[in-house]
Amino acid sequence: MSNGAIVSSNMLMETLSLQREVAKGAISITPNPTDNGMAYGSFTALMKSKVSAVNQDQNQSSMLMAAVDSGKSDDLVGAMVASQKASLSFATMLQIRNRLVQAFDDVIKMPV
Repeated sequence: MSNGAIVSSNMLMETLSLQREVAKGAISITPNPTDNGMAYGSFTALMKSKVSAVNQDQNQSSMLMAAVDSGKSDDLVGAMVASQKASLSFATMLQIRNRLVQAFDDVIKMPV
């Protein structure tokens, strides 16, 4: 197994671990000492970093698949793992977005 495949497998396992935490509702925002007394980091910054990570996964997957398609690389397994990782992280992001939209709708529908 090549180093790239091992690294991709480790990242896939980290993504699966994150998804388990999302499913349990155990996501926590880490403290950010630069927030002038705020106990937690910015939700916007957290979401931007996660969207950026998903985008990076998608770009890496595209580059690896293009390299395999053009014959520059013969690491088909690594390209497929990267593709699955990108797909999984995107699906997770969509589920989080759907839950946030549903929570917002529930708050809007609450009687005052």
